[in-house]
Amino acid sequence: MSHLLQKPVQTELSTGVTLVHNVTTQQSPLEYVGFKVIDLAPGATYTESLEKTECCIVAVTGKINVTEGSESFKHLGTRDNVFEKVPTDSVYVSNNKTFTVEGETNARVALCYSPSDKQLPTVLIPAAEVGVEHRGILSNKRMVHNILPDSDPRANSLLVVEVFTESGNWSSYPPHKHDQDNLPDESFLEETYYHEMNPPQGFVFQRVYTDDRSIDETMAVENGDVVIVPAGYHPVGVPDGYESYYLNVMAGPTRIWKFHNDPDHEWILSRQP
Repeated sequence: MSHLLQKPVQTELSTGVTLVHNVTTQQSPLEYVGFKVIDLAPGATYTESLEKTECCIVAVTGKINVTEGSESFKHLGTRDNVFEKVPTDSVYVSNNKTFTVEGETNARVALCYSPSDKQLPTVLIPAAEVGVEHRGILSNKRMVHNILPDSDPRANSLLVVEVFTESGNWSSYPPHKHDQDNLPDESFLEETYYHEMNPPQGFVFQRVYTDDRSIDETMAVENGDVVIVPAGYHPVGVPDGYESYYLNVMAGPTRIWKFHNDPDHEWILSRQP
């Protein structure tokens, strides 16, 4: 199995709290991005102190309550299944703060991390404020929920988006990369992909490759898997009959998304619907 593909685990952290994924800078080739998925039973709580790290807490499914200091956000979460395709609620918490997430119902929560040394206010990112964007034509159609885009100043490093790709379509396509600190042409951003499929027995293919092929991995990705993108191009192909969801976390030295398309495949952008 590729070292860039992480399968879900089921580690009980405490009563009603299950760790599903834990991508850290110590256990992966990433320096700027960390990522966890936890499942919460009703009434179960998860508490974490961030130190020199910021976190975006995403209510992937189910309902949760989030508390940080005097801030308390109740009844967060808008869907029981990501393929309801409606935006969800999130909370941003800055470095050197402690937060608690409580399951109001059975819930799946994504915790998205990046290094931070400038403390910012804890803020709710309600579903109503999440921008919805439709991209692509022909067999390259997808819908994007911009939870923390680079135009949003409420984070130091983190970029967080959700992407829904239609059956038989390609996403993160034409292949693009953002692994050079070469602004204004390209920014350096590491990335993780948390995947789900509909129906859940499905799979997608994701390739991660660099120009010199020092990285060249093609992975069959199943429901609940995480793909780690330290560098390179990273397209996703969705087989006929299945829909794809993924949650992207990006971070790097500069909080801006400037990508570079693979010149061999950029020509597809000139096609007409």
